[in-house]
Amino acid sequence: MRHTLRETWSGLRRNMSMTFSVIVTMWVSLALFGASLMTIAEVDELKGEWYDRIEISVFLCNQDSAASGVGGNCVEGGGVADDQREAIRTALESDPNVETIYYQTKQEAYDEFQTTYGDNPVKDTLTVEQMQESFRVKLKDPQNYRGLVSELSALNGVQNVQDLHPILDPFFRVINALKWGTMGIACVLLLAGTLQIANSIRMSTFTRRREIAIMRLAGASTTYVLLPFLLEALFAGVIGSLLACGVMAGLQYFVVDRLSQAVTISLGMIGWAQTGRAMLAVLAVGVALSVLPTLVVTRRHLRV
Repeated sequence: MRHTLRETWSGLRRNMSMTFSVIVTMWVSLALFGASLMTIAEVDELKGEWYDRIEISVFLCNQDSAASGVGGNCVEGGGVADDQREAIRTALESDPNVETIYYQTKQEAYDEFQTTYGDNPVKDTLTVEQMQESFRVKLKDPQNYRGLVSELSALNGVQNVQDLHPILDPFFRVINALKWGTMGIACVLLLAGTLQIANSIRMSTFTRRREIAIMRLAGASTTYVLLPFLLEALFAGVIGSLLACGVMAGLQYFVVDRLSQAVTISLGMIGWAQTGRAMLAVLAVGVALSVLPTLVVTRRHLRV
């Protein structure tokens, strides 16, 4: 073991500049890779937090719907008929993705408006008959909303169907683009780090090729010869991985946790559990990218 450690230290000292460049490349690439994993976890948290709050609101026709210019499937001068209302309710109850249905009458809508907008002078000009009946629907899987919205929009007696997906979906598309863009850059840099490790080990084995050949002829085992090179690569990979984990911990503490404390509403931010899993993934990738190139590069030099 003493010989192995001595040879490892000798290799690191001879290739110090190369080792330093490998550590920096692995540090940056693994930090970006870890940040992309944190972003993926954050997108999942945000979707779980906000999509679970989404309700589909189905507003039914009233006497003014057609005249307002946004009549939907309404006829002028008439509100929703009883059979139309029951057809809408049946469509909701028969949909397997519907979890709960809440029906609001005109009177309930009027009372809610009076309570919410008590200081608004418009409230005194409204009557109960001018209010709209509505169904509020909570889905089991809020992401599967398009089929139900399309079906409800085509039913007679429906003025319009509202939900938050037109607002949230573009937001999540931007985040997903950022997530996969970061992942793509990280993969390119990881490839560069892998090639640098392979080049460093190739140079080290080339300078010691005669020594390796003598040890192999003397009966040294493959493990005995290979171990110093593996330790050199692991040193660079592990140091780079630990530095990347430090960056991820800094992101969690100084950005995510501070943001969670600064806002007054629940945004669905990731915690240390998700960041810890991302760190473990970064360490595993760092070790794999250190060991595998070393095994491939040193393979031909171990033959006598």
